[in-house]
Amino acid sequence: MALRIRKNKAPPAPEGCPLTECMSVLGGAWTPNIIWNLCGGPRRFSELRLDIPGVSAKVLTARLRALEASGVISREVKPTSPPSVEYALTDLGQELIPAIDAIVRVGHKLKTKERAG
Repeated sequence: MALRIRKNKAPPAPEGCPLTECMSVLGGAWTPNIIWNLCGGPRRFSELRLDIPGVSAKVLTARLRALEASGVISREVKPTSPPSVEYALTDLGQELIPAIDAIVRVGHKLKTKERAG
């Protein structure tokens, strides 16, 4: 006998689902790490490479471009010799910090549970 399909009690997703939109920004590899490391202030590309061990230059470049295109970070070319580029969170990017912080807190709990189990 097949199990009966239960009715979904979750509220319907809004049109053009904002959760999907937000996760499309946060879902890329290293993206939360980049946002987290920019919450303390502007960083140059080489500083972000040091902040995030394991990320390749190619992936970091791609993620920074995608985050800039989505309005999460800004890119500013500094008039130095040689020219340098700084990345910073926009106001929209700052709004993601509490969500990432909540994920970090749950991650700590999961790690603690894993060690105890």
